[in-house]
Amino acid sequence: MTETPEKPKKKPSRQQVFTLLVEVGRSPNDGLPKGASGAGLLCYASGVDEAEAVRETVAILKQAEMAPLDVTGYGTLAEREKQGHEIDDAERELMQRALDENSVIIAQMEPFFGNDKKPLQ
Repeated sequence: MTETPEKPKKKPSRQQVFTLLVEVGRSPNDGLPKGASGAGLLCYASGVDEAEAVRETVAILKQAEMAPLDVTGYGTLAEREKQGHEIDDAERELMQRALDENSVIIAQMEPFFGNDKKPLQ
């Protein structure tokens, strides 16, 4: 009787999901509303660390003809919970989707008009 070789065990993924707030300026085909001076985007991005999540998010936004100006990281789900952030089920589902798909999810977009820059709620 011949034995079938065991399949190598898959290493657990080191990917995590990071919450990022990205400020974008204007560019010709960015899809922002007429009269907007830019926007704030709440994103969930997967990466092995926050730096990778930021790089991937910026690259994807540039491919979408957006103009990323600044990125603020708010950490992983566990880090946010430790800081006392309230995270609802819908937000958790989007984070899980970003992890499952190894992707960047834009959860919310708030256009800025004039010099008014309001943080996303």
